[in-house]
Amino acid sequence: MSDEEDPEDFEPDQDDFEKEDDEKETEESEDFRKEGEDGPEEQWMSTPLTEDMMKEGLSLLCKTGSGLAHAYVKLELRERDLTDIYLLRSYIHLRYVDVSENHLTDLWPLNHLTHLLWLKADGNRLKSAQLNELPYLQIASFAYNQITDTEGISHPRLGSLDLKGNRIRMVTGLDPQKLNSLHTLELRGNQLESTLGINLPKLKNLYLAQNALKKVEGLENLSNLITLHLRDNQIETLDGFSREMKALQYLNLRGNMVTDLRELAKLHDLPKLRALVLLDNPCTDETDYRQEALVQMVHLERLDKEFYERAEAEEIRQRLKEEQEQDGEMEHDLEPIQPLP
Repeated sequence: MSDEEDPEDFEPDQDDFEKEDDEKETEESEDFRKEGEDGPEEQWMSTPLTEDMMKEGLSLLCKTGSGLAHAYVKLELRERDLTDIYLLRSYIHLRYVDVSENHLTDLWPLNHLTHLLWLKADGNRLKSAQLNELPYLQIASFAYNQITDTEGISHPRLGSLDLKGNRIRMVTGLDPQKLNSLHTLELRGNQLESTLGINLPKLKNLYLAQNALKKVEGLENLSNLITLHLRDNQIETLDGFSREMKALQYLNLRGNMVTDLRELAKLHDLPKLRALVLLDNPCTDETDYRQEALVQMVHLERLDKEFYERAEAEEIRQRLKEEQEQDGEMEHDLEPIQPLP
């Protein structure tokens, strides 16, 4: 891609951020804790970025904005034991930067890279994802660091933000006016105790698995949300869903604490829900589990790992219809007899 092209026209490669469906995941629990994270603070030998490292890591030669010169726009610096990337501040033409698996505690030199489109800083020792507003940044990943909050993230073209495997307890500072392009938010494996603070109307994919959530709240107005992943939390009730969540198609609640089948009635108003995962919840042991799910969510096509066969769905709906008719007849029979005039 040439520097003559407007960075706004860049189409991000979603392969790096594509989320596999729950059925493709292994049964082993993913370890979100970076090795040594909870031990004593390790002291690393100072390893600043050097010109020789830059020469090895640079690639993708493109024209600069004037069209009269060329510059490398891609930099890969994974696993270099870096503690300092001060040198990066002068490489203003960079658009793709990977500094994953180092020992970085600060990314401030990246504030000078105003053409940056793609950033990967996983597996460092970052306490914060805060950066100055980067006008063209579209994909950012800060997974497996030691980040404790979501403050200071305000990139207007940011579409995908990955913060999994950190230490975030509460989502704060995510301004929908400044993050009006954000469609995918990954927060798996943190320490979240609430879903409040995720008021991002453009959001399509939200991943909140492996936290400490006890209920769903503050998501009622996410009208564009398609995928909601809440696996392995401590959710007991299904409050917090509303008709406004009119685009929601996939809901994963596996490994929670929903006991009462009647909770499924709270999902009745989700008009496009097609797939629901409730495995490893106590309510799935109930005899009428599959029937009750389809009764409450008439458009449901898949429950857990199994699709509803057409014959099965028709049988359940016919049985429900007959039961409703019988209930109606019984109510009619119980109507009081009016005395003759």
